[in-house]
Amino acid sequence: MKPLSERLREAIEEEIATGKLLPGTHLDETELALRFGVSRTPIRETLRLLVGVGLVVTRPRRGAVVAQISAQGLVEMFEVMGELEAMCARLAARRINETEMASLQQAHLECRNAAASGDSDAYFYANEKFHLAIYEASHNAFLAEQSLALQRKLRPYRRLQLRVRNRVQRSFTEHEAILAALHQGDGEQAAAATKAHVLVQGERFVDLVASIAQLEN
Repeated sequence: MKPLSERLREAIEEEIATGKLLPGTHLDETELALRFGVSRTPIRETLRLLVGVGLVVTRPRRGAVVAQISAQGLVEMFEVMGELEAMCARLAARRINETEMASLQQAHLECRNAAASGDSDAYFYANEKFHLAIYEASHNAFLAEQSLALQRKLRPYRRLQLRVRNRVQRSFTEHEAILAALHQGDGEQAAAATKAHVLVQGERFVDLVASIAQLEN
């Protein structure tokens, strides 16, 4: 069984990713301890873990708060995420095995079902499985670790993207292009398709910023 602080980290991380805890929200140790039915000690350790992954920051006189990322910071992080995931896809095109391809196809099927039902939340989790399967298929543990670390920081914002009109269906179509390139063993095409899928530019970035502003109002 995972340590209590790790289980609490996952629970609070999920609340940040799903928008229950918005950027800038103060995380009071006593309040969290009462809500989760634990002492302040594991909460304190949990907040330390969240600071370590960049989802929480500490502020003078305010303590721990959910991290806020500036518009420029988001652009920069998505640029790096695009490059990291492109590298994963390029390597996966050469190294993916049958078991990993089956896992990727299963995640793609879950994405299809979620897209068909119009359930952006279900799509969010299926989408994560799809991307994690590509990380693993790269067979580069360090690259997968770095990709996952940045993916965790961007989870709330990747989820918000999916609430923009028609984004789920477009995302699924982009997944199909990635999957086709991986099937063909075309590393450059897989990398290009993945990078284009992850990058947030132009209208997509404007839509994302508008979604964040709407949540904060």
